[in-house]
Amino acid sequence: MFRKILVANRGEIAVRVMRTCREMGIGTVAVYSEVDRKSLHVRYADEAFCIGPAPSTESYLHIERILDAAKRSGAEAIHPGYGFLAENPEFARACADAGVVFIGPPVAAMELMGSKTSARHALLQAGLPVVPGTDRQLEGLEETRRAAEGIGYPVMLKASAGGGGKGLRLVHSAAELESAYNTARSEAQNAFGDPAVYLEKYLDRPRHIEIQILGDQHGRLIHLGERECSLQRRHQKLLEECPSAFVDEELRRRMGETAVRIGKLAGYWNAGTVEFLVDRDRNFYFLEVNARLQVEHPVTELVLGIDLVKAQIQIAAGERLAWQQEDVRMRGAAIECRIYAEDPTNNFFPSPGYITRLQVPAGPGVRRDSGVYEGWTVPLEYDPLLSKVSVWGTARAEAIARMRRALGEYEVFGIKTNIPFFRRVLVHPDFTAGRLDTGLIDRVLAAGLMEEEPPSREEERVAALAAALHAGGRQEKKIPAPAGESAWKSAGRDTMLNRWPRREGWKSG
Repeated sequence: MFRKILVANRGEIAVRVMRTCREMGIGTVAVYSEVDRKSLHVRYADEAFCIGPAPSTESYLHIERILDAAKRSGAEAIHPGYGFLAENPEFARACADAGVVFIGPPVAAMELMGSKTSARHALLQAGLPVVPGTDRQLEGLEETRRAAEGIGYPVMLKASAGGGGKGLRLVHSAAELESAYNTARSEAQNAFGDPAVYLEKYLDRPRHIEIQILGDQHGRLIHLGERECSLQRRHQKLLEECPSAFVDEELRRRMGETAVRIGKLAGYWNAGTVEFLVDRDRNFYFLEVNARLQVEHPVTELVLGIDLVKAQIQIAAGERLAWQQEDVRMRGAAIECRIYAEDPTNNFFPSPGYITRLQVPAGPGVRRDSGVYEGWTVPLEYDPLLSKVSVWGTARAEAIARMRRALGEYEVFGIKTNIPFFRRVLVHPDFTAGRLDTGLIDRVLAAGLMEEEPPSREEERVAALAAALHAGGRQEKKIPAPAGESAWKSAGRDTMLNRWPRREGWKSG
């Protein structure tokens, strides 16, 4: 087993990986940019090395500087987390050349599955279900026009490398294609260093359901059930569940077997995710493979009782997988909400800044993966993900109630967050009934989901204090309170109603 691991990432995922390392008695090394000098992952690690200025291309994407930090620290392995270099085969190859173990899949599998076009081509050759579209990157705008006309609008333009909604555009008509093509390529280049794009047929209101796979270097590969990832805003996942309320045992078996078959086709080991689109008739189509740990992995861990990061480390060290397929048992239900520094009342505009106060949720069945602390400044330069709140319950209804309670306890001051947005989603009738698809959030936002932001408990306490002071001033000036109630109560009611007018619910999308 490794004695020291460098985590080539930042934020909550870096802290999460380090926690498992600490449980396993493994030393940890953090790398950080100049703007992240006081970040939580730097404070948590046993050692830390600055690898450059704020731009990710000069720090977290700079392979040579990361490997230099590994050499200076004596780290034997590198865990890439997700994002940045996690799915970069050149980084995995450079680690091997430097004599450092890359905690992830083999380079050949990353190259095959990391490119969405090569993965689609391989699956088509194997006769596996794939969303209709092109199976290679498009060479130019004119070729893209011809392909789109052949597939039929609407179509999805997608980056060949990477994921997370970057380099992805929905194109409704030929008039929109040129602008979408240029934007998608530019975004893909900035996010992944590769501007290549391809086309897929747009499916109407599908579900986005993914299968977690896990395999060792000795030929054993299993699946760990599904995650429901349909709640998305502009193709970026926001809330995930395990299991899916839509998936029955038969569909789970078929999707799981297909995911394992895809993994074996790629010669895959370590943790990975096979993503599918599923229509209303439970037909499923391959979307992509994420050759890394997923952001939403905690819900699988809560339902299965398996530490995926620990399994990743053990597999990278050459150990055999501890489970066979028949050992996998799902228990209860889990939900995860991604908490971002963004303002849902202002079109989810990023809200970096200083965290003046932080109160976090706790209690039975609540897990919080976080990269922030009270008194830290959220930088503008990176993804605004602050933390992930995950809950477990004996059934979906209990998990929903528990998440509502947890988010009611979660308070962040100094910056805006999307916590109020989740509080409203969790009471939406379509969500509570499990009627989900990838366009649901965009539809309910268009219907005015975030027109107003309800007060938090802290804001209520501030209002109550203001009311008390106001009432005291009334008494001092001998201004009588309204008949039948105290001046404090009257002032408190006036203050609250003036600041936050009551709404009579909101529309379903």
